[in-house]
Parts: sequence; structure tokens; C-alpha cells
Amino acid sequence: KDRPGHLSYILIKQDLKMGMMMAVFREKAEYLIVQVVMESRQVAWIHSEDKIEGALDLHEIREVRPGKNSKDFERCKDSKDHQDKTCFTIFYGSQFVLNTLSLSGEFVEDAEKWLIGLELLRQEALAAPTPAIIESWLRKQMYSIDQTKKNSISMKDLKFLLPQISFKIPHARYLKDKFFLSLQFTVAFLLTCLSVFQELWANDLNQVRELMTTFINDMMGKTSDPEFTVSEFLSFLFSKENSIWDKKFSDLHSLDMNNPLSHYWINSSHNTYLTGDQLQSKSSSEAYVRCLRMGCRCIELDCWDGPKGEPIILHGNTRTSKVKFVDVVKAINDHAFVASEYPVILSIEEHCCIEQQERMATIFKEVFKDRLLTQPVDPMIDQLPSPAQLKGKIIIKVGEQWTERKMLHAGMAFCKRFYLACFQQWNRHYCVISDDKLYYAEEYDEGTENVKLHFSEPWFHGRLSEGRRTAERLLQEYCSEFGETDGTFLVRESEISPGNLVISLWQEGRMQHYQIFSGSRDGCPFYFITENLCFLSVYELIQHYRQNADLYGNPSLTDAVPCPNPHLTKNWFHSTLTRDEAEHILMKIPHDGAFLIRQTKTRQSFAITFRADGSVKHFHIQKKGLMFVLDCSAEFDNLVDLVKYYRKNPLYHTTRLRYPVTEELVIRLDSVRLDEMEWWREWAVVSSTYIHWKILLQVTEDNPLGPLCKGVFDLSKCDVTLTAGKNGLPQVFTLHVKEDESVLSYDLGTTSEDITEWFSLAWDAMYREKTKQSKASHVKSQKKENDKKHVVAKEMSDLAVYCQPRRKDIYNFERYDYKEIRSFVENKAPLSDSKVRDFLRYNRKALSRIYPKGQRVDSSNYDPLPLWICGCHMVALNFQTADKFMQVNNALFSLNGGTGYVLQPEMMRSDGFNPKMQQDKKVQYTVTIRVRHASYHPFSLLPDNGLNPVWAGRPVPVEFLVCEPELTFVRFVVNEEDMFSDPNFLAQATFPFKGIRSGYRSVPLKNGYSEDIELASLLVYIDVQLGGVEEEMNSSSSQLWRRTESAATSSTKQHENLGTCNSLSTLWRFLSVLQQQILLLKIGDKSAMLFCLCLFNDYLHLCLHLLM
Repeated sequence: KDRPGHLSYILIKQDLKMGMMMAVFREKAEYLIVQVVMESRQVAWIHSEDKIEGALDLHEIREVRPGKNSKDFERCKDSKDHQDKTCFTIFYGSQFVLNTLSLSGEFVEDAEKWLIGLELLRQEALAAPTPAIIESWLRKQMYSIDQTKKNSISMKDLKFLLPQISFKIPHARYLKDKFFLSLQFTVAFLLTCLSVFQELWANDLNQVRELMTTFINDMMGKTSDPEFTVSEFLSFLFSKENSIWDKKFSDLHSLDMNNPLSHYWINSSHNTYLTGDQLQSKSSSEAYVRCLRMGCRCIELDCWDGPKGEPIILHGNTRTSKVKFVDVVKAINDHAFVASEYPVILSIEEHCCIEQQERMATIFKEVFKDRLLTQPVDPMIDQLPSPAQLKGKIIIKVGEQWTERKMLHAGMAFCKRFYLACFQQWNRHYCVISDDKLYYAEEYDEGTENVKLHFSEPWFHGRLSEGRRTAERLLQEYCSEFGETDGTFLVRESEISPGNLVISLWQEGRMQHYQIFSGSRDGCPFYFITENLCFLSVYELIQHYRQNADLYGNPSLTDAVPCPNPHLTKNWFHSTLTRDEAEHILMKIPHDGAFLIRQTKTRQSFAITFRADGSVKHFHIQKKGLMFVLDCSAEFDNLVDLVKYYRKNPLYHTTRLRYPVTEELVIRLDSVRLDEMEWWREWAVVSSTYIHWKILLQVTEDNPLGPLCKGVFDLSKCDVTLTAGKNGLPQVFTLHVKEDESVLSYDLGTTSEDITEWFSLAWDAMYREKTKQSKASHVKSQKKENDKKHVVAKEMSDLAVYCQPRRKDIYNFERYDYKEIRSFVENKAPLSDSKVRDFLRYNRKALSRIYPKGQRVDSSNYDPLPLWICGCHMVALNFQTADKFMQVNNALFSLNGGTGYVLQPEMMRSDGFNPKMQQDKKVQYTVTIRVRHASYHPFSLLPDNGLNPVWAGRPVPVEFLVCEPELTFVRFVVNEEDMFSDPNFLAQATFPFKGIRSGYRSVPLKNGYSEDIELASLLVYIDVQLGGVEEEMNSSSSQLWRRTESAATSSTKQHENLGTCNSLSTLWRFLSVLQQQILLLKIGDKSAMLFCLCLFNDYLHLCLHLLM
């Protein structure tokens, strides 16, 4: 491939910068200009020269894939008109599920040019020095409001831009004062200030010059004595060039790849096919691609019988979607060795019949070909081969994995519904029947129904007071103000035909009204204006006529007349309720997510009242101009958008807005006392907070639904009946629960096909108790029956060369074979004092795999560190969940070139190693960390300044004791305090302790998936001491700190005295002192350099004090 600097690469860059017309594949193909904006390092797609429709950052590109290899091409019918070789897809983003931009050029050469150019530009963007990144970031912000690229913006534009980067303007003169002062920040900061970092090369003038020349991009050598301005020096402080992480620990050490596999930690994924939770998320072959490219080396395939003899992959007995087995195998083959050339292990959980297992073996052989390991590397050696010996190989681990999660009754597959009498509606819950108990989770959110999508649209006005007359007045007023555009419209309820809607529109200087009719077919509603063209929702109907000119031959619908106060038509809005009245009503609805919005006494603001965590909460909504601001943070165009947003996203902790409290419900509840509410008792099952009956058991941690579980029924103590035609469902089954002398009834329903199976399971549980049938014998007989059903085909077992699962006596370590592998659930690994030494000895010879317990249905992760310390090789985590333990996993496997294989420390491979005794044996390290400043990231404990927060005053040091550096991690987490005073995750940085550098260092921040966030960093001071003597491996700057601490204290006092004088002359005098000190510096005078840094730090604090 071409490399940057070659003539061909220069020509490719020029072509990409010029751009070209391409087909962009969405619902249909659109032809747009696609180009690379070199100044801001972005790929943009443009309708015309004046309108950029969208853009993506080069550094966020994860893959550029040739051909029609994305779902975009499958969804778009127009893609058939384009050759495969002219198409390609850009995968980009910062979430687990990536965004896609699927394109097609006119010629094959165009696609090849973009494939080569984008990959090289992506690498160039990732390797760019910090000043270049800063420049492109600033240009990107400017271009976002100056799309004409005139390289200038007005003060008005600037006021709009700053809030977008988390910087709020405190008062009108702030910008003028700020820019007047910032013009003076150009004092030269000499080369010798860099010596404060105490790098070993800091005394080598040539090396320092080279660093500075590269950093300030003076590659032409304009000066032999480069200088840093204040701005450049600050940039260096926060840059990746001054990172806390020593990059040499990220390098691949080839000599360390020659040990047996059992000496390595192996990056491993659990249920790799899932993109979300374990119950109802989507399965995708792209999840395998994402994990493999993140460095995963052990992936899991849950294989089940599929239609037409073709196996499928899904999470059995759940509502997760399925994916074709052959598609997954092809995806693995294409991406297995992109991030690492070392072996990939496929952990097969087999549920297929013999015939489909044979088909699986055939697919493996046909797709993987020579990559598939079918024979031992060296049969004469009694140990596992090394990663180096297995380069480019795919290893099969196959066998039925029996766990308590898989022993659940078949009822786990379905989502049942409880009837809520208070809201007169069915609500979906995920339910499981296991061990004669019915467990249920919180409501299953299916999103907004199609038939109601139009409710939140600005063009929907609901019921107008005077119907047609009001609609015509609104159209007339809108056209008078914005122009008489044909097709200007609104949608309203019909006053003549209740239940139907009407389109009122402006056409050729007069008003026209078209009725939207509705009907039903097979229980599904549909909507139409003409009978030959029907739609599943009003929203789809309007969208169609906005794009097509076939509304009785008239032009398409154009401008929408917005509803002036859309909240006035909503059933959750109450104009007269007081705070006390609202709270009283919500107290009678003991269900999280019930809500209403009310107008406050001032009539100029609003409040939202809702239930969360078992109590009633109120939050203020302020009207600022045309915007609605929720507790001084989130802004919305109207209250309808606010409700729409928090129906999909948590408003408080995990609580979303679920149940609107209507006027009808308020009237109904107004006369009811809390102690007289029988209906409350009927539906309280949906919230475990309000269940006090003996029949509803306390939720335990090891239940099948884990933290999602909200309550439990003991079916053995219930009477179960099946009823036809109740509460709108054709069949329901009812649990009759005895409480004291009364009987409470709970209706449960599901689809007609499934209701019989659910009823049968519940009946069996009740019947076994009444007949005193032994549950133990029932489970035993069931297990024997299942054992007969699940047999691994010979064709599959022959592929298991090394990873041969052992199911029996897995806790017996007296005898074992190096080819076997043992799997343990996270909470049943043999880590007890009596077993851990035997387990360690086993792990030095053979392989072990750990996986999450079945209760982690939310795909949360467990702590891998205790298992790594005991030598476990494949500690499988949910890669789709960006939590603390996944970030620690990413930190570990950032070592050794990101190959997915990390050699365990030598001490762990010795017989004397005992993980429970390390603290007594090892000399402790003392680590001191001070966080000084944060840069270019929207977080802060200071109000209205998230761009560059400074922690005022000298930071309080935090000390840690480190017992074993090889098994220790350092993690920085940045949270933002929300309106509820709760911390919200913003960024993190996690490092293996052995690779951190001392001194003043930049901590480059990453997102939850451990991918770099552009220009986000912390400035910290870190000091490492060993056994009372300072660690000299990377730095000894703490000695300098102590030598100059008194001088720094004196400087701070000067700062405090000067800070009381609010005058610029004081600031300049202080700056003059700093400048004089800098000019006296000599290379190697490290104490003076550190003093200068302290002085400069105080200078910055003084600037901040004067500016605020």
C-alpha cells in the first residue's frame, strides 16, 4: 500500500479534498458530494456548496470496509443498481454499536482511492501532534457555525458557539474583557522549562530541541533555538507527548510469545453476539467484528437449530434476536487477525441436533480453510503450544455448557403482562418461572407505538377549540408572517367525525381540508386519504405526503404550522394543580415513572412531578425566551419534546417517564383515601417497593433476573386458573393468592400461542406442592432427559484439538490433561483457601474460562482481577458494557501490543505463589497523586465552566499503597454532577501501574470503551516511592518538589496578597517576576526550573482569580 509522502498518496489526498459525487445509501440512495475537509480532519457529505448535511471525524473511524458489507445495502433497494466493487462503508463512532456511512462511487477506481486514502488519513489523524489536533478542533468548531469557511465569526456567533463546548458566558462584558486580557499571553517560555519533567533525555539539548521542533511543527528548521509560548507550553503539559503512560509498555514483545498458552491471560468475551442486555437486545455479526477489532481473542457462539437445516446463533430462551451461523463465521474469518495475528479461540455452546452440528463443522472447514486448527502442533510435547506457534490459527472449543442459567424452565422465553387496574392497561414485564417461583422484572419498554407517533410532532394540534375556524386562522397567521407557501399545513382532530383526523393546508391562496380515515385489518389499524394508499400510522402518512406530490394531484405538504403551545393538548399537563395537590395525587400511585407537568403560581414557569425510588419528586422547568430549561441544565423547544426525551432516557437514576397522570385519573383519585385503595393492592405487584404480602418473597441476589427483578411469586402457594376473554386479551391466567382471610388475584397474559405453556408451568408448580411430589426427583429426571438430548457430533468434537471441555469433577484437580479446559461461573470459581493453590497449579498446565452468572441479565460485568491473580486465562466479560471492569480489562490488554495475550508475571508461575499472602511478602509502594487541572473536556465542579476546569488552591494529595505492581491498576474517572447532585460518567483513564511515569503528567482521557477522546486530559502530579526510597525508574521530581516547596509556598502567599487587588497592573508585575526567573534558567538547573513551574502555576491561578 502507498504510504504518506509518496506522490500517489499526495494525489489521493487532493482528490479526497476536492470531493466527488457519490451515492449515499439510506432508505433510498441519495447522490451527494462527499469530501474530506483536511483543515478540520472530517469527512463531510454535502447537498450543495452552502449546505453540509453531516460530517464525521477521521479519528472516530474504526473501519473502512470494501463491498456491500453493511445492513445499509440490504435495506436500500437502489443498491442493486451498483456494483459491489464500487461500494464501501465507513464504520465510525464511540459506542459499541457503530454508525455507518455506506457509499458508492461511479467507478471501481474511485472506491479504491477512498479505501486507501481514508485509512491513511485515519492513521495520520491518530498520530498527529497535539498542536495540529488543537488547530483542527478549533477549525471544526468554527466551521460548525461558519459553513462558508470565511475563517471569521461574529461576536453573535461566538456567543452561540461557547455553550456548545460547555463554556457559559457569565455576563455581557465577559467576552470583551476576556479577549483583551488573552492577547497578552504571548511571553516566551524557554526550552529549559521542560527539564522539570526529569526525563532521562532532558539534559540532551539536541533531543529536547527535536521534541520542541516537532511539537510546534517547525519542521523546516526556521530556528536552531526553538521556544515555547505560554500557549504552547500549556498545550505540551496536557498533550499525549507528556502522557502519564510510558509507551514502551504498549510495544509487542515477541520473545514473550513463546510460552505455553496456559501462561497467558487471554482477552475474552461473553455472549459475543449480543449488542445489549441478555434478555431482549439485538444479536449481530457486527458485534463479533467490534470485539475482534477491540483485541478480543476468545469469542463465544451459542448455536441452536435454525430453519432449513441452517444453524443460528442467539441467547436461548430469551427475546434476543437471532443471527445466521454462517454470517457470523464469515465475519470472524474476515476480521479475526486485523488487530492481532495471534490465535482466536471460538467457545461453542452447543444446542444443535446432530445434523446441524455436522453442518456447522462443514461451514467451519469451508470458510476458515487452512486457518482452522485440526491437528496438534507437536503431538510429542506434553504441553500446550505457544501463541507464536499458533499465529493465524482458529481454535475450536466445543461442548454443552451446563449452568444453572440453562436449567431454567422453558418459560424464560416469554414476556408476560400484568394488568394495571389504576391505568386500565396492560404493561409488559419480563418473567421467568424457575424452581416453582415466578420472577418478574420492571416494565419492558417497547418504545412509542406507531399509531401514536404523531402525538409528539409539532404539526399535530390535537383538538382545537373551534375546529376548522381556528385551523384556518392559524394557517392565515403563519402564511402572513412567513409567506404564502403552497402546502403549508397542520393536522387536527375532526370536530365532525370524532376519532378521525383532518389535514388543513394552504393551497393556491385558499384553505383546503382533507380527512384522514382509519380502519382495521387483522387487528392492526391503518390510515388513508384515498383507499388505494394505506399507512400503518398517521406519522407515516404525513411523511409520505411531505415527500410526494400525490395528495389529490396537489403539491406535497411543505411547511408545518407548529402548535403554539403543544403541551395544552396533552393529557399529562395540568394548569391548575398546586404542588401539594400534585404530590397528594402521586402518593396514591405507588409506581415509579408516573408523572404530570403543572404550571406554577407565577404562570411563567412549570414543574414536573413524578415518582422515583419510592418517593415523589419535583423539578422546576423555567421558560427562557423560547426555550424550556429543566433545572438549569437540559434545554428543549417545548414541553412535549421534554416528555418525549425522558420517556426514552432516565430522568432520575434509572427512572423514565412512563405513566401520564391524566385529568380523569386525578378526578378519580381525588376522593380516595390511601388506606381504602383496593385497586392499589391489585396492581402493586408491578413495584416490589410496595409489596408487603407474605406470598411475595423477598428478592434475593441470585434470582434468575438479577438486579432487574422486582418481585417473586411462590407458585406452590397459589391457585391458578385459566380465563377466556378478560381485560381485552383472548386468554389470561390468574394467580389467586391467599392473604390472611382474603384472596388477591393477579391477571397475567401473553400471546395466545404461549399462554397454554405458561399456564402449564404454573399449574405444575402448584400441583407438585399439593401432591407433595419431590422437586429434587423432578429436576433429576429432567436433567437425565436433557443429557440424552445433547450429544456433540463427532465432526465437531474432532475439531476440538486443545480446548476440550471437561464437565464432570471440575473441582477435582488431582488429575488433568493439558488439552482440557474447565469453565466456571464467576461466583463458583475455586478461589477458597483450600482450593486456590490446586487451582493455580492446574492453571499453569491447562486452561480455564470464567463467565458471568446468569443473574447479570443487564450485561453488567464482574471484577476480573481476583480471577486473573489466580491464573485464570479466559475471564469472559460483556464487551458491550462500558463499565469499570471492562475498562480494567482493556487496560491489561493494552500491554504487549494489544495482541490479546499478556504473559502472566513470573512469580505467578512459581509453586510458592499464593495470591492471598502477597501483602505480607512484598515491599509496598507508596503512590501520591495530585490532580491539578483538566483540559478540553466538558466537566467541572465549577459552575458554567466545563471547558478548562481548575481545582482552586493546591490540590489535596491522594496516597495509595501498592503491594504488587504487576497486578495493580491506576484508574482516573471524571464525573459530571447533574441537577440531582448525582455523578454522571464522562470519561476515564485506566493504566497498569507498572507503566505509569512520575512527575507532572498529562492523563489522556478515554470514553467508556477505552477509546481516546480528542484533546481531553487531566494534569496530575504523581510521585512513586519504594520502601521509603523514591522510585527512580521514571522520575525523581518529588525530591525537587521538596527542595523548592518553601519557595513555592512563598510564591503562593504573594499570589494571595496580590489576588485581593483587582487590577491588571498587579497581574503584569507578577508576570514580570516570572519572566525574570525564566530568563535566568540554565539547562540542568532543575530546582530553578521547578520553581518556575510553581510560579507559573500561581500565575495562572491569579489570572483565573482576576477574570472571575
